[in-house]
Amino acid sequence: MSDSEPSSIRSLAVAAEDVLDAAIYTRENPGTAVLRATPPFHGRMRARLHVFHDPEARVPDAIHVAPADLLEDEVLEAYPTFGEQLEKTDGTDPDRVGERRERELKAWRDRAADAICESVTVEEGHGEGRKHRVDVKRLG
Repeated sequence: MSDSEPSSIRSLAVAAEDVLDAAIYTRENPGTAVLRATPPFHGRMRARLHVFHDPEARVPDAIHVAPADLLEDEVLEAYPTFGEQLEKTDGTDPDRVGERRERELKAWRDRAADAICESVTVEEGHGEGRKHRVDVKRLG
């Protein structure tokens, strides 16, 4: 297989911090954060954090993996939202809300770092419908 073929990828290496940062960014900001691998492709690829605000601005030949595809569903559902922190602290003391949020987010990040999936299905060719499963190798 040539280097231009995403089907040559057998595994994606991802930094746990990049996966978690992408998940948090996507939940709390306009725009989308993904893990992206760009050509030339080979058997083992590194996917790095990438943020884009315009889906049309994607690199056409790149592989884009959503952080939600790399994390177990239970961890995504347990993400500590700001609204939950307001409810738990009655929202009257901004410092208490911020401190609680910081603690809960750190605890979530610790759990989520251990919940990165061992494999993921990647889509080849930006919306062409070809997909294949690759191993995920966690860095850090």
